[in-house]
Amino acid sequence: MSKHQLNLPEPQTGLDHNTKRLRWRLRIMFVFVLLMLGVLLTRFYWLQIKRYDYYTNAARQNRVSLIPIAPVRGEIVDVNGIPLARNYSAFSLEIIPKQLSGSIEDAIEALRPYVDITEGDLRRFKKFRENMRNYDNIPLKLKLTDQEAGRLASELYRFPGVEINARTFREYPYGALTAHFVGYIGRISQKDQKDIEEKHYSTLYRGSTHIGKSGLEKFYEIQLHGAPSFQEVEKDAQGNIVKVLRTIPPKNGQTVKLSMDIRVQQAADRIMGNRRGAMVAINPQTGGVIAFVSKPSFDPNLFIDGIDTENWNRLNNDWQHPLINRVTQGLYPPGSTFKPFVSMAALEAGTISTGTMIYSPGSWSIPGSRHKFRDSARAGHGTIALGKAIQVSSDTFFYQVGYRMGIDKLTNGLEPFGFGKKTGIDLPGEYIGVLPSRTWKKKRFAKASEKVQEWQTGDTISISIGQGYNIYTPLQMAFATAILSTNGKVYRPHLAEQILDRDRQQITLIEPNPDRTIPYRAGHFNFVKRAMQQVLQRGGTAAHIGVGLKHTMAGKTGTAQVVNIKQGATYNKAALAEQHRDHAWFIAFAPVEKPTIAVAVIIENGGWGASAAPLARELIDFYLKNQQENDSETTKK
Repeated sequence: MSKHQLNLPEPQTGLDHNTKRLRWRLRIMFVFVLLMLGVLLTRFYWLQIKRYDYYTNAARQNRVSLIPIAPVRGEIVDVNGIPLARNYSAFSLEIIPKQLSGSIEDAIEALRPYVDITEGDLRRFKKFRENMRNYDNIPLKLKLTDQEAGRLASELYRFPGVEINARTFREYPYGALTAHFVGYIGRISQKDQKDIEEKHYSTLYRGSTHIGKSGLEKFYEIQLHGAPSFQEVEKDAQGNIVKVLRTIPPKNGQTVKLSMDIRVQQAADRIMGNRRGAMVAINPQTGGVIAFVSKPSFDPNLFIDGIDTENWNRLNNDWQHPLINRVTQGLYPPGSTFKPFVSMAALEAGTISTGTMIYSPGSWSIPGSRHKFRDSARAGHGTIALGKAIQVSSDTFFYQVGYRMGIDKLTNGLEPFGFGKKTGIDLPGEYIGVLPSRTWKKKRFAKASEKVQEWQTGDTISISIGQGYNIYTPLQMAFATAILSTNGKVYRPHLAEQILDRDRQQITLIEPNPDRTIPYRAGHFNFVKRAMQQVLQRGGTAAHIGVGLKHTMAGKTGTAQVVNIKQGATYNKAALAEQHRDHAWFIAFAPVEKPTIAVAVIIENGGWGASAAPLARELIDFYLKNQQENDSETTKK
C-alpha cells in the first residue's frame, strides 16, 4: 500500500495561534512584574535611604511629645523683702476632654464619691471650658485637700482623661491692704489670648493659664511671668506617659521689689480707718511711693481663679465703689489745696509780688458784674498779702489774683507741676484729670453753641480757688506737692525700686535722678513753703495739728464742693445727703528743710478740709519716727 493511499495528517512545522497568544501574555506579565518590582525597589530606596532621617524623626514624633512647662511667677515684695504677692503649691483635679471614654458629665458624676465637687466648682469649670479652648487640661476643682488627693490617686487608673496635677497658685497675704496697687492675676481669657497673639507672645505663654489683670501684676507682667520650657516624654498608644526623656527647666519670673515698707502702709490704712477716700505719700527726693491707700478696698484673692457671681455682684453694686482705685482714678476738685500752686504761677508771671496787698472782703464781684463770689469767712480778711492769704485760705484774695492773671497765664504757670497730665507711675489705668484752658473747653463742649464753648471770666475765678472745671487725682496732688517741696525737682512716682532675678542679682529699676527741674525762682518756692508752714501755726486753717510737732512741716487744707450752693444760701452739712457733702483735702510735706515725705489725703464727703489734716500729720509722724529708728539701727551696725 502506498503512502498516498493512507490518510495521515501533515507534520506541524510551528505553534498554533492560541499558544502564541498565551506566550505573549506571559511575556507581558513578566515585564509588568519586573517594572512593578523596579518601582517598588525605587520607592524602597527613596524611603529607606534617601528619606531615612525625615521618616525616622516623624516616626519618633508619633511616640514622643513635648509638654510645655509654665514658669513660676515672680513675687512682689516690700523694701524689706516681705512678700506682698507670693506662690504656694497645691493639687488640682483636671479633665482632658479628648481622652475621656464618655461624656464630661458622666466623668464628673463618677468623680463625686472621691472629691467634693460644689456648684461653684461646676460654674468655674464651665467658664474655664469657654475661655480655655486651646488648652488640653481644664481644671475641674482647684486646691484639692490632702484627703481628696489621696482617695482619688489610688483609683485614678479607672478614669482615663482625668489627672491630678501639682500646680503653683498665687496668694496675696495682705488682701485688701495692697489690692489697689499690687493688683491681681486671673485666668487667661479669650480677650487676653487675642492680645497675646497680637503682641507675638504666644510662645512665651505656652503652658500658662494666668496673666496679670491689674496693678503691678499687670504693669510688670513680662518680668513677673518669666519664660516657659518643655518636658520631652514618651507616650503609649493611649496617650499615657510611659517615660520622661528629658526636662529643660523654665526661666522663672523675676521678683519685683518695692520702695514701700509694708509697716508704713499698714499704719496709713489704720489711720484712714473706715473713711472713704485716699491717702498717698511720696518721697520727694526719689519719687518712691511710701503709702498707697484707697478706701474702701477689696480682697484680690477672690479674682485669681474667677470670682463667683455673689461676690462680684456685691462688689460691683456697692455704692461706695470699692473696685475703683481712688489714688490714680479718683477725680476730685482740689479746692484750696490748689492755692499754693496758683501762688507760684502768679509770682512767676509777675502778676503779684510777695508783698502785694489786696483787699479781701467777705465777697467779691467781677468789675461790671452783680454776681458775688463769696469767701468762706463771711467778714473776709481785710487787706492782706499773699503769705497771709495762703495761711487763712482767703478765697476773695485768690479770686482777684485769678482775675488779674487770666486763664492763659494761669494754665501756663500750673502745667509744670504735672496738673492735667499723667504722673507716669508704674501702674496701668492712671487717669489724667483736667487742667482747664480755652482749648480744652472748646473740645469739651464741641457739640454746644459757640457761646458755651467760649471761655468766661467767671470760669477763671472758680479755677483760681480749685473749683470749677478743675479735677485731679490724689496722686497728682501728692506729686505736685513733692515738686513744690523740692523747689521744682521732678521725680516720677514709682512703686517698684528693683527687679531681682533668680540669682538675686539686683537691677536698679528707678534711678533717683530728677526727670526735669521747673525753672522757677527759689525765692518764690521758699516764700510759698513758709506760708504753708504758717497754715499749721496760730491763725492758720490747720493750726490744730501744729501743736507739739517734733519736726518742721508745711501743709494746706482744702474743701471741695460736690454740689453747688445757690447764691446767698449757707452751706449746711447736716441738711445734705452724705454723698452731697464737701470733700476734705489736705496736702503736706516734712521736714521742710529737706523733705522725705509728701502726702495728699482726701476724705470723701468729709466736710471742711481741716478734718483731713490730722490724718496726714499722724502718717508723717509715724514715717519720720520709723525712718529715724531705721537710721539708728543702720548706724549701730
